[in-house]
Amino acid sequence: MRAIAVSTFRGDPAPVEVPKPEPGPGQVRVRIEYASLNPHDWQLADGTLDGLAPQLFPLVVGADYAGRVDMIGSGDNRFRVGDHVFGRSGGPAAGAGTYCDYVCVPQESAIALVPRGLDARIAAALPTAGMAAAQILEAVSLRGHESLMVVGAAGGVGSCLTQLARARDVRVIAAVRGDERSRMGSLGARVTIDVTDGPAAEAIRAACPDGVDALADLASATPEAFAEHASTLRPGAIALSTRGAAAGAALPRGVRGLDFRLDPSPVLLDVLAAGAAEGVLRVPVDIELPLEKAPQALDRNRTGGARGKTVIVLREHGHC
Repeated sequence: MRAIAVSTFRGDPAPVEVPKPEPGPGQVRVRIEYASLNPHDWQLADGTLDGLAPQLFPLVVGADYAGRVDMIGSGDNRFRVGDHVFGRSGGPAAGAGTYCDYVCVPQESAIALVPRGLDARIAAALPTAGMAAAQILEAVSLRGHESLMVVGAAGGVGSCLTQLARARDVRVIAAVRGDERSRMGSLGARVTIDVTDGPAAEAIRAACPDGVDALADLASATPEAFAEHASTLRPGAIALSTRGAAAGAALPRGVRGLDFRLDPSPVLLDVLAAGAAEGVLRVPVDIELPLEKAPQALDRNRTGGARGKTVIVLREHGHC
C-alpha cells in the first residue's frame, strides 16, 4: 500500500510502498479516506522517540484519520465492516501511522463513528486538535470570566482551544505569527497579537496590565521562550506547554509550570464530533493535499506556516 514514511530518524519523509496490515484480535482495519497533519508528526520524524523504544523502519507518519472499516479482527467488536469512523491511532510509535491507505487500530482505542452531518474531512482534522484543546482547557483550570493566553493560536489546536474557551466566557489573548486578527476574532479571541511585530510579552502586558490567568503555549520549543511568555502571568496561574518546555523553565514566583500530555478517549471524540456536526465547534481547514504532497506539508508546518489544519486526501469519501 502507499505510505509516507521515514527510513531513519531525522530522515526526510517520502512516499514508499509497505505491506497492507492485517487486524489482530480486537482490532479493526480502516481504509483511510483522509488523514490530518499535526506538529507531532514531523517532530517524531525529527527524532523525538529516538532512543526511547526500538522502532521498525520505514516508520509511517501520522496519527489522525477518517475512513471506512474494511476488516475486523477476531473476537467481540463494537464496529462492523462499512462503518464510517474517525480517530487517533497510536501513531508511528505503535506501528500505526496514518499517512497511508490502511491502518489497524484496537477497537477500544480513540476511534468513533462519524456522526450524521459531519464531513469526513472535518472528522479527520478533529481528533488530536480537538481532544488536546478540550484537555488543555481542563488542565489550566479556568471556569469563565478569566483570561487565557494562547501562543501559536492560529494552528489546529489553538483554533479549537480559542472556541472552547470562548464558550466558557474565557477571555482569549491569541499570539500568532502574522495578521490573524480577523480570523482569530471570528473564532472568539478578544485580543490578537502578532509576535513578528516585536516582543510578545510587552504587547500582552499592555493588553492585560493586571496579568494573565493562564498560559497555553503551543509553540515555544525552549524553556527560555516559554518563560518569556509566562512572565506575563499573575501569581497562582498555570503555564502549560505542549512542547515539553515547562520543565526547567524559570517561571515567576507563584506560577506553576505544566508539560501537557494528550490522553485520547473515544468518549471525548463523540462529544467533540457532536459539537462539530452541530456547528458549535468549527475546525478550520487551511489546505487539502494529495498523499504524495504530504512531505511538503510537513516542511511547511515545521517552519510555522500553517493556519488551521492540513488535510491529506487519500481517496474522496464515497469513491474507490
